[in-house]
Amino acid sequence: MTDSFDWLDYDVEDMVAGDKDALWHHLKPHKIFETNEQMIIVEGKGLMVKDIHGREYLDATSGGVWSVMVGYGRDSIAEAVCNQLKKMPYFAGVFGNIPSIKFAKKLLEKLPNHGKVYFSNSGSEANEKAFKIVRQASRIDPARKGKYKILYRDRDYHGTTFGAMSASGQAQRKHDFGPFLDGFIEFPHCTCYRCPYEKEYGKCDIECARKVEDIILKEGAETIGGMIVEPITAGGGILKPVKEYYPLLQEICKKYDIWMIMDEVVCGFGRTGTFWGHEHYDVDPDIITMAKGLASSYEALSATVVKQKIYDVFLCDPSDPDTRLNYFRDISTYGGCTSAMTAALESTRIIEDENLLDNSTEVGAYLLEKLNTLKEYKVVGDVRGQGLFAGIEFVLDKKTKEPVTEGQMATLVGNVLAENVIVGRTNSSFHGLNNTMNFAPSLVITKEQVDTIVAAVETGIQKTFN
Repeated sequence: MTDSFDWLDYDVEDMVAGDKDALWHHLKPHKIFETNEQMIIVEGKGLMVKDIHGREYLDATSGGVWSVMVGYGRDSIAEAVCNQLKKMPYFAGVFGNIPSIKFAKKLLEKLPNHGKVYFSNSGSEANEKAFKIVRQASRIDPARKGKYKILYRDRDYHGTTFGAMSASGQAQRKHDFGPFLDGFIEFPHCTCYRCPYEKEYGKCDIECARKVEDIILKEGAETIGGMIVEPITAGGGILKPVKEYYPLLQEICKKYDIWMIMDEVVCGFGRTGTFWGHEHYDVDPDIITMAKGLASSYEALSATVVKQKIYDVFLCDPSDPDTRLNYFRDISTYGGCTSAMTAALESTRIIEDENLLDNSTEVGAYLLEKLNTLKEYKVVGDVRGQGLFAGIEFVLDKKTKEPVTEGQMATLVGNVLAENVIVGRTNSSFHGLNNTMNFAPSLVITKEQVDTIVAAVETGIQKTFN
């Protein structure tokens, strides 16, 4: 019998060299790391993380991509996962397991209008499942024959796979990866600050929603089966629709029998102050996708949740030679990982028991209040958000709304980092509009930590723009 190996042990110089020599980082131009050292994060507690040299930072990004909902260092999640792994780590989703059954029931408690839960392992995959459901239904359901196309919104992001990229409205994210899949149709974004119709809220007819019907009719309503949207556009710049927007979209979808897919990958699990981002609106989506905060990223997990009527489309008689293939013929290997469901159960319990939705609402309002004080600076064009999800759009001229450059944004974020605070930004997503700084701290944040974040941003503005 051998002693257990300590995988937490490391040599600093060896790891720094290994990071340079072996790792291909996400979303980074690597040329600069031939001479500069990349940050290596080694531990975290609450909102604080520590790098390999011992320097501490306040993380206002929940792990960089807005997903560590309950903060770092939750022993109860680690212990629950450990106990489950010892008992039963995995079996493919063709069979059931106890954590997946428990967590599916928990999700349906949170989504009482929905009927079934399909587990996979990433937001991209959850959205792919939704697209495949729409596509297969257009072949097997007589009432939906030919309705295979999917509408998506400019500036929304839905993932990195080819289907997800085909449904994402971010030109630079898609650059060089085409050709993309047929049958994905874009419609305009919904941000009032840069209204695609040059209207002003209160003096408009919510054209950003109503014009979608024109696109549907031009494309052929009989060919469109789904529409995917984020409750609040996340990586596209923290774009919050007005209250009338989703009821109008849903009215249009129902009129033409189009299934609305709500991508809750970022907004779900309390990010906006309600459990689901779409709860801020009078809307009832047909399909809901989720990931990121599902297990607070202590484990990889995603889910696609559908209404019972959609699940019922795929009920077929396996003895009937004409319809025996009409079940949802799909599998996700890691959708059978019991530890992920266990982490999700414990993370959700923490959100509920510690009233983190209330904290997201209260401290989120404080965050927006403090960020709005930065409007005194000539480069702060707009502040927007909901709950603990906020963005600042930086401009060179408030009247013309000319955006700052991506280089200026990189310098600004670097100057904030020098104050020991990690913030995010739109990065190589749009032509000329990568000018939004974003904030999505863990739901356990305090008002004092908000003050620290805003002070660091103010210092960063002063250093960058004098």
